[in-house]
Amino acid sequence: MCVRVEQHCILDVDKKEKKVKITVDGKEIEAYEGEPILAALLASGIKVNRYTVKKHEPRGLFCGIGQCSDCSMVVDGKANVRTCITPVKEGMVIMTQDGLK
Repeated sequence: MCVRVEQHCILDVDKKEKKVKITVDGKEIEAYEGEPILAALLASGIKVNRYTVKKHEPRGLFCGIGQCSDCSMVVDGKANVRTCITPVKEGMVIMTQDGLK
């Protein structure tokens, strides 16, 4: 069972009520506006955010506070977006990232 992030040390993650649609690797998922992108992904069962350059190993949630780059993804065409600290907005298009750009 996946759960939502209810407390975060950096972001204000009050209970969100407005559901929005975002697209992740071509698949539309539901999220709550303002929650961290990574929280919406995890709640939808998506655990891989990017792959490493050399060995093409999967990376996902590690620190959860924007200090590492393991949750980096391409968001609305912009690479290296740290999804653990970036809030969801209606209509976002998110892609799994290959390496760091």
